[in-house]
Amino acid sequence: MKALVIIPTYNERENLPELLRRIFAEALPLEVLIIDDNSPDGTGAVADQLAASNPCVHVMHRPAKMGLGSAYVAGFRYALERQYTAVFEMDADFSHNPDSLPQFLRELETADLVVGSRYLHGVTVVNWPLKRLILSYGANVYSRVITGIPIKDLTGGFKCFRREVLEALDLSRVRSDGYGFQIEINYKAWRKGFRIREIPILFVDRRAGESKMSRRIVLEAAWMVWRLRILDLLGAL
Repeated sequence: MKALVIIPTYNERENLPELLRRIFAEALPLEVLIIDDNSPDGTGAVADQLAASNPCVHVMHRPAKMGLGSAYVAGFRYALERQYTAVFEMDADFSHNPDSLPQFLRELETADLVVGSRYLHGVTVVNWPLKRLILSYGANVYSRVITGIPIKDLTGGFKCFRREVLEALDLSRVRSDGYGFQIEINYKAWRKGFRIREIPILFVDRRAGESKMSRRIVLEAAWMVWRLRILDLLGAL
């Protein structure tokens, strides 16, 4: 097993050193790719310092804030070119607990895509305002009803893929970002018949940095589910 944890960053310099310390404390066969979108707070420079002191840390610099979806696509391509057998998506803000990484890899032994779920057994979210919780939970119910995917948390961003899943996806046709990106990737993997498993995670709202949530991201996700269904019906997914 050779795993890569992809961590997109934008203004995360406060979180990055401690996050990487905790990731590597798990003593797993993995490396980290930080994809920084030219953060004005100097996150890219911090990432370079971390990479200079640890050969398991890699950094990709992008010229501007280009979006979460395109960052993950760039990371997927990086992983496929370098023969990683498992690929994680993970946030830099500690909402995704590194303690869960071993469980993802265990579950991946008998699954193709493992999704960390905030809604598998009730609601396991800490410190979110009620309005945002309702929005997120409602978005997942809405998306699940329209797409038919048997996943409780379609919009979550803590997950692990076998490389075969990413190889089977046409990454050049992935256009969505944010919540919409997560829904699109899950849907395409499911429609290709890959084994998807959810595991419960405790999601804790970010402790530092700035949220990536925006009205545009919410609207994109609302339209994405219909786009996926229409393209699927037309055989053009």
